[in-house]
Amino acid sequence: MDGTLVDTEPYWFAAETELVESFGGTWGHEDALGLIGSGLWESAAVFRDLGVALDDDAIVERLTAGVRAQFARHGAPWRPGARELLEALRAAGVPTALVTMSIRSMADDVVSAIGFDAFDAIVTGDAVERPKPFPDPYLEGARLLGVDIAACVAIEDSRHGVASGVASGALTLGVPNIVPLDGSGAHALWPTLAGRGVEDLAALLADRAGARA
Repeated sequence: MDGTLVDTEPYWFAAETELVESFGGTWGHEDALGLIGSGLWESAAVFRDLGVALDDDAIVERLTAGVRAQFARHGAPWRPGARELLEALRAAGVPTALVTMSIRSMADDVVSAIGFDAFDAIVTGDAVERPKPFPDPYLEGARLLGVDIAACVAIEDSRHGVASGVASGALTLGVPNIVPLDGSGAHALWPTLAGRGVEDLAALLADRAGARA
């Protein structure tokens, strides 16, 4: 979601900066890059090490509230081609799941802004025991859809996300946003989703099937 469907990473950076600075610390661009794609509860330890005197749940709640406030104020910054590809998949009857390490309230904000019935299932960071880069989130998405994970394409913008998708057995497509994905292990890399359609994703699956055969 964050960085693949919507470019909310600047919202997260602002919320992280406000949180750390409110406890007298400093937070920079490189710090923020290190957390992209991580689970929120796992990230909480980083903030506590920087002097944020809150428990994990309070850190997650405060960060999410900050991002949601910016989302409400500035709207959904859609990534190029992402919403259009999602709409094309829905029109073609392809089952889709949103697999994000944001919590459910944040995911609901994004989904409600899409403007059409976008997902058959939603997996969030507060609904899985092990976050990305573990395979659990994508395996749960496939389970909820009732499909074989090997027939799925996971679209990711982060290294943690790519690792999760690959470990799950999904064909994992990297579409970099802020973090480069060269050498990440993604099965394919596209510079953008703009101009891509259902047939392009189907071709990735067909190529993998052919290679295995």
